[in-house]
Amino acid sequence: MLQAIGLTSARHRGLPPAVDDLTFEAASGCVTALLGAPGSGKTAALRLMLELEPGRGITYFRGRALHRVADPAREVGVLLGDVPGHPVRTVRGQLRMLCAAAGVPASRVDELLDTVGLAGLGDQRIASLSHGMDRRLALASALLGDPHALILDDPTEGLAAREADWLHGVLRSHAARGGVVLYTTSDPKEAARSAGHVVSIDGGRLVADQGVADFARTRLRPRVAVRTPHAARLAAVVSREARAARRSVEVVTEASRSRLSVYGSTCAEIGDTAFRHGLPVHQLADEVGDAGPVVDHAVPGGVTPASGADGTGADGTDGHVTEAEEAGADKAGGKGAGAAVAAPQPAVRAAGPELAPPIRRRPARGPLRPVRYELRRLFGVRTTTLIMAVALVASAGISVLLARDGRTPLPNVLAAWPSLLPLPPAALCAGLLGALSFGDEFRYPALAAGCGTVPRRLGLLLAKLAVSAGVALLLALLVVLASAASLRLVYGGDLIRIPPNAMSLAVSWSGLTVGCAWAGLLAAGVFRVTAAGVAAVLAVPVLMVPLVQRMPKAPTARSMAGLPGRLRDLAWPRWPHETDRWALAAMRVVAHPVGTALTLSLSVLICAYLFTSLRGRVRW
Repeated sequence: MLQAIGLTSARHRGLPPAVDDLTFEAASGCVTALLGAPGSGKTAALRLMLELEPGRGITYFRGRALHRVADPAREVGVLLGDVPGHPVRTVRGQLRMLCAAAGVPASRVDELLDTVGLAGLGDQRIASLSHGMDRRLALASALLGDPHALILDDPTEGLAAREADWLHGVLRSHAARGGVVLYTTSDPKEAARSAGHVVSIDGGRLVADQGVADFARTRLRPRVAVRTPHAARLAAVVSREARAARRSVEVVTEASRSRLSVYGSTCAEIGDTAFRHGLPVHQLADEVGDAGPVVDHAVPGGVTPASGADGTGADGTDGHVTEAEEAGADKAGGKGAGAAVAAPQPAVRAAGPELAPPIRRRPARGPLRPVRYELRRLFGVRTTTLIMAVALVASAGISVLLARDGRTPLPNVLAAWPSLLPLPPAALCAGLLGALSFGDEFRYPALAAGCGTVPRRLGLLLAKLAVSAGVALLLALLVVLASAASLRLVYGGDLIRIPPNAMSLAVSWSGLTVGCAWAGLLAAGVFRVTAAGVAAVLAVPVLMVPLVQRMPKAPTARSMAGLPGRLRDLAWPRWPHETDRWALAAMRVVAHPVGTALTLSLSVLICAYLFTSLRGRVRW
């Protein structure tokens, strides 16, 4: 069971809240529709329930608030908006990545593809899917963790009737297994056809909380749709004859001025009236019209808003249900209830005048298996492979050109770093891959499907740092090997010799590529755009290095020689003497202008990331 109590959104600039003291419940084994016109607060209510927006109130999922649920993916599945996946990622790759985020075995992907009818489209890219197939993928993402509750925001928007019927069939099957289904819609006829319980809201407040039979009787009214070029004359004639016969008939002229909606009559009666008066009729059909939201107040004595105290209807009728109304209610109830649907319980009202507890906006949870998630996210698209291939080809070509005159030092030749470039291609590509690590998360937020937020978790950040560092080291090694192979192929093997300071050069080269990757990653995480990460990487040689070089250099009176040995004596664990060489090489890297500039940039970006992203409660 799902219980929403006292949901109230925060006020913005003096405007009334989008959701105001909304209380209702969705029972297990029943499809519940949250009905309201566009702008009535349906989406805001769902976001409050999922703790994605600040406000007041609380939502219980089987007696527990969402932030107290240990594994939310197994408790609630969400469909808000479109599938937030990279357009070049395949359907299967998108679901496998989300499996790693939810801690679900990858074997569930094929099961879900069969369930939603996408078994033959697993290798299709998301950008090539139609709107109906995209809806099916979004539903598969919501069902990934086999949740007890499904929360969907207007899931049939833009779908054909056949696709909408299929989707509602899946929702009814989930409810028939004892699950909770809550979806929003602005179409009362859709709610009557597919739901077993309807919660109507208007202006963010509760209007009615009804079973589908009561909803169909009080909200949906049978009418006769008439299209005629003499709409005004026919409306006057029908109204005059109804008054003469003392019958309750309501005639409404539509905006087109040639269409009438007649309530309380039949097609035969309207046709006979038009024939007697010589009025041509172009259309005459039975329809079901929306009577608008009816406030469902609790009235003592069993009198409902549909009937007055004297038994007459709110529109002046005798209050009895017509055959058309009974047929419409039975049809809606039969379609919405499914098999053996339990009767929903009355809504839980907030007791007492006390204010509901505040809802603090909480970011979506990070992946349960962050390293696996990051690897699948990184290599699930061709962008990573393409960037690495460009780096290898460009480095090989540049190294051949640099070795031609014989004046460029061998380390610069192997790194393909001419003096004209601010950074070698390998470092630039490593920074771009790092920027995409967080830039794509904000552009295509896979961890917060449709929620518009990117998770802030220490485990995810460490996973991204580790994976980006590993990719940068791999790229640095491949570039050196590709450059060496190109030089050996073009100029022979005499050109390549191992320098005496190979250890220091290796540390410097690794530190440069990893530092650029981390700079791009952190900058993209701070500014939430990939271009900011690339700009941060380019700012190191263009801005920071000249700034470091212009710093006044005072004559040093003391030397730091022997610092690694003193650190070894100070530390409690004893590390081998070979570590001193690595520590000394790292210090020389930091002392270099580029190393100093990169260290300063990373320090500033780390502080900015901690300040902007992890200001609240740090979570793993």
